[in-house]
Amino acid sequence: MSDWHKNVVRVIEAGRERGVTVDPLHQPDGAKTAADAAAAVGCDVGQIVKSLIFGVDGAMVLAYVSGSNQLDEQKLAAAAGGAACERVDADTVRAATGFPIGGVPPFGHATELPVFVDPDLLQYEVVWAAAGTWHDVFPIAPAELVRASGGSVVELRRDR
Repeated sequence: MSDWHKNVVRVIEAGRERGVTVDPLHQPDGAKTAADAAAAVGCDVGQIVKSLIFGVDGAMVLAYVSGSNQLDEQKLAAAAGGAACERVDADTVRAATGFPIGGVPPFGHATELPVFVDPDLLQYEVVWAAAGTWHDVFPIAPAELVRASGGSVVELRRDR
């Protein structure tokens, strides 16, 4: 485990604390988009967990959205019990989670955040989440993603 980036080690340890085995897959070329990640691991783009941080009425919240979906910010705001949802910058993401954009994992964050999970992720046997960097991902069963992240499953998809 000593060969892994410190962020990945943190995710592995946080997974262990939650009863989840994190078996990271390193992607040397990285995966900055859901399509990149899906191509790298050989799965459907819908199986990629996009970790999105937003401010809802000024409070940080985390949404896990299927790679094939776009987030409906109004739905996220309503799920979080707020009125206004806004994007936050990379520094805010790192301060809230301890991880960079593109590498935010389901657990092991610097602060506890409310988590909302796109139900479209639940249709798969396995989904792929970031493991602390945008070079590392790991497979996880969707039910384990929800349980280990303390997430609430709620409709988040923007209507097409």
